[in-house]
Amino acid sequence: MSETPAQDASATAGETEAGVEIRAAVELPARRENIELRTADGLTLVGELSLPLEKAPVATMLALHPLPTAGGFMDSHVIRKAAARLPALADMAMLRFNFRGVSSPRGTSEGEFGDGVDERLDLAAAVDFVAQRGLPVPWLVGWSFGTEVALKHGLAHELPGAILLSPPLRRTTDAELAAWAGSGRRLVAVVPELDDFLRPAEAAERFAAVPETEFVAVEGGRHLWVGEQQTRRVLSEIVARLNPAALPLPTRWTGPLA
Repeated sequence: MSETPAQDASATAGETEAGVEIRAAVELPARRENIELRTADGLTLVGELSLPLEKAPVATMLALHPLPTAGGFMDSHVIRKAAARLPALADMAMLRFNFRGVSSPRGTSEGEFGDGVDERLDLAAAVDFVAQRGLPVPWLVGWSFGTEVALKHGLAHELPGAILLSPPLRRTTDAELAAWAGSGRRLVAVVPELDDFLRPAEAAERFAAVPETEFVAVEGGRHLWVGEQQTRRVLSEIVARLNPAALPLPTRWTGPLA
């Protein structure tokens, strides 16, 4: 079954005296910058950095997108909505980029798909960028294939933790997963009840190798997190780790739009 994030069918948000309902098409104000990452093997990757409009960020989300060969890219809907909302709603910095060989409206990253192996260099380039910019408290947030990259290669970097959205655990070996145990890094597994690849019961067995895992089984959730209710749940789980003071996330925006 494809991991391609489906198009969100939510209606366009309407403006009222009470503000704008925050839905799929709404992009809240932020400082947005097209960026490039340079990998150790000489590739240029394209991406975007989004920052709070008027404040310094309190934490950083480094997003790792779903499977490129099934349509995943930096605009996969949960990642795109996180970039559109969380700088304004949760004072977070957001770095998203295309893995090697992946295209999006932002452009095409050089190279070819590395099946989760060569992408370790892409992750390293993103972590280096975060350090160079002095962005605070950088968490990895992977979705599907992005969780494999986080689990396989995240421990090579000094990061507080990783949030795994719909982890399939197809490319991550038992040894790679078990290495997180006792590492001092937080590991959060957000597993949909109706996932196409790994459902909560099996996921709980696999993640038992890392007893400190914060395991979140989402009732009614699906692998692609389609629909505003599921999107808000996922974004709330992210914010609960990076800036819990910003919860609950509002459903309406009363300030000026971007």
